[in-house]
Amino acid sequence: MAQNVNEKEDIHQLIRGDKKAFDRLYQQYHKAVHANILKLIKDSGIAEDILQDVFLSLWQNRFKFDGKESVGGWLFVVSYNRSLNMLRSKLKESIEYVDSYPAEPVASNDAMETEANHLLQLTLLEEAVDNLPARKKEVFKLCRYEGRSKADVAELLGISQQSVADYLKQSNVAIREYVNQRYPRYAAHTLGMLLYFLT
Repeated sequence: MAQNVNEKEDIHQLIRGDKKAFDRLYQQYHKAVHANILKLIKDSGIAEDILQDVFLSLWQNRFKFDGKESVGGWLFVVSYNRSLNMLRSKLKESIEYVDSYPAEPVASNDAMETEANHLLQLTLLEEAVDNLPARKKEVFKLCRYEGRSKADVAELLGISQQSVADYLKQSNVAIREYVNQRYPRYAAHTLGMLLYFLT
């Protein structure tokens, strides 16, 4: 698709510090990312702050893209993690005696470890999506990464809305099974993210 070619060019320009390329990527993805954040964060003001933080992180980490990574996939993973971190922070603030509770696993504040975690999740997701049949992969990326409606995708691809819904359902199952079978060690955390956003 021409859009994919354009996105690859935008990524190359982004790496070089082109703000117009960044703006184009923002316009392409910000609605889908905001919708994903709102699934976890019900406060629209906080969701907007996280959205800006996610795209700031994209700009700050632009040098790490080599043209192979999907911007949509990266934003999908980072928006989930930032939202979850916000929920954990709010939970800590609301508990009066935090120290009396067992420690929960939380995201590290160490930037390198956090980025490594994002990269791992993105790698697992991208690998699973890449193993989908071509049409299912296309439907998945248009709906999940770009936030397009089933009606829009059906019209774009010349298929019925029911076919889009079926492809999404089958893709969700296939991705879960792929991660579970190939990476059981990481399945619990990664699938937690996927199960939330794939519903």
